[in-house]
Amino acid sequence: MATSVMSYLGAIGAAQKEAMDADERVVIIGEDVEANVYGTTGAGKSRKEQGDFLQMYGRNRIRNTPISEEVIVGAAAGAAMTGLRPIVDLSYSSFLYMAMDQFVNQVAKNRYMFGGQASMPVVFRSAMFYGLNTGAHHSDRPYPMFMNVPGLKIIVPASPSDAKGLLRSAIDSDDPVLTFEACMLWGLKEEVEEDEYRVPLGVARTAREGTDVTVVAIATAVPEALKAAEALAQEGISVEVIDPRTLVPLDSRAILESVAKTGRLVVADPAHKTCGAAAEISAIVAEEAFDALKAPIARVVTPDTQIPFSPALEKQLYPNRESIADAIRRVTGTRGETPRADLRADDELSTTAAR
Repeated sequence: MATSVMSYLGAIGAAQKEAMDADERVVIIGEDVEANVYGTTGAGKSRKEQGDFLQMYGRNRIRNTPISEEVIVGAAAGAAMTGLRPIVDLSYSSFLYMAMDQFVNQVAKNRYMFGGQASMPVVFRSAMFYGLNTGAHHSDRPYPMFMNVPGLKIIVPASPSDAKGLLRSAIDSDDPVLTFEACMLWGLKEEVEEDEYRVPLGVARTAREGTDVTVVAIATAVPEALKAAEALAQEGISVEVIDPRTLVPLDSRAILESVAKTGRLVVADPAHKTCGAAAEISAIVAEEAFDALKAPIARVVTPDTQIPFSPALEKQLYPNRESIADAIRRVTGTRGETPRADLRADDELSTTAAR
């Protein structure tokens, strides 16, 4: 099995190239994708380690669109229903709001409304630019509201390996898939399989095994939870970290089995608190594993407030290793002092997008 070091964005580009080589029905559409197609997700960001997609596949398969999300999503839905398998680059996740009618009333419902006569094999990629001081209009993490729409699958990769494997599974799916990619993870690098592989949708990953408390972490909260778990091990606290990877379908079994083992649950989610993914996960555990809980469930989430432009103010809002560690101590009933150097919420993660 050959591997090579890939960045998060590079792994996305590799998955797209594999899919386009394997199936001529796979096309990429979006704003400026002809110029920035390799691993691109808005703001002109691209990585071209695999070459120029436009030269390789031509304008029949790499197509620029007008600056209209409603048109882009509607066109992709029609293309998918008539035989293509589009990958749609919608740039900022906040831009999905401009196409809500198409997402909710067409993309999510048409397979049902037509009695299964037409499938909807389309992937909508978007980047969550939170944590980069882009202001309230560009910093949303909107996956929870789309979790409330039946018919949509939702993935939130937190590592290069998962970014590649989940995207390949999404492209293969005959249902619409929304993938939310955190920009603060773009520069993360790890060894990734060069050959084709897929990460099945609806299967969580145990990022770290432990026995005292379960931490279910989403997006950028995953590496922060792992840092917290590593530091808390010095205090004798064994932390299990679960990365759902897929929010719809959600691997509730993996979460429930982990909580049954540890008896405690912390959910770390950079989305807002009310009606968020953390609320849904907490409700599932409260309903189905209440008898296993030794302490109340704790949520480490973003407050229900608009995201400020100020770097100093914004940085405090999202789950980090310190706030996650504090929640873990609270549910385990410990009060030990963790060396601040080990839990310092430095700029390590927030600078990865620029690397």
